[in-house]
Amino acid sequence: MAESAREKAAPGKARVIKAPLPQALAEAGLPAFNTGSSAAAVSDLTLEQAIGVQVRQLRRRVGITVSELAASAGLSGGMLSKIENGQISPSLSSLQALAGALNVPITTFFSTFEEKRGCSYVKAGTGVVTERRGSKAGHEYALLGHPLGGRAVVEPYLITLSTDATPYPAFQHEGTEFIYMISGEVMYRHGEQSYHLTPGDALLFDSAAPHGPERLLVKPMRYLSVITYPCQEG
Repeated sequence: MAESAREKAAPGKARVIKAPLPQALAEAGLPAFNTGSSAAAVSDLTLEQAIGVQVRQLRRRVGITVSELAASAGLSGGMLSKIENGQISPSLSSLQALAGALNVPITTFFSTFEEKRGCSYVKAGTGVVTERRGSKAGHEYALLGHPLGGRAVVEPYLITLSTDATPYPAFQHEGTEFIYMISGEVMYRHGEQSYHLTPGDALLFDSAAPHGPERLLVKPMRYLSVITYPCQEG
């Protein structure tokens, strides 16, 4: 299977393999690895199993036995063992008792089941071209990833300034920005300071201060810009 999968992939081109990790590794012709655990992936767990995983991990973290936790929570050892193994659906009162014994919020037991680990894949040359407020002619912004949810928003852009681009050092927005210079040469202003950026140079700054390309020394130019800011609730 590994050989056929490699034959289907064009040389130098990335592929997305929609399969469980061991199968994906095999199809990509990569060696399998040992995680040191026989536990199922989080996405494969039922609610009961996810709760059991959390209870077991929390118990082990505080260094107590099944019998000790069961006694502290007022449960039988057999009942707790079944909860940890995902064999039964525990009652709310049992979960409240366990949460009290472990000194954690009851919602902790559901966190593994509710968490979603997102991923955004953008193939070379397919980034959505967008316009940012204040952008001038000759400034192209290709969005390299889509929002994944969570407490922070991350916006990765590949920015290209063409030969007819003009300077614009007055961008100002919420968050933190990281810039990595790929090609070309620019004097990049942040606040009262200007920085001479050449390929390989990086800049990390508070984007609430005025910033942007002040002098375009070698055009065209390209640089990676990653902006992050807190997610607005509601």
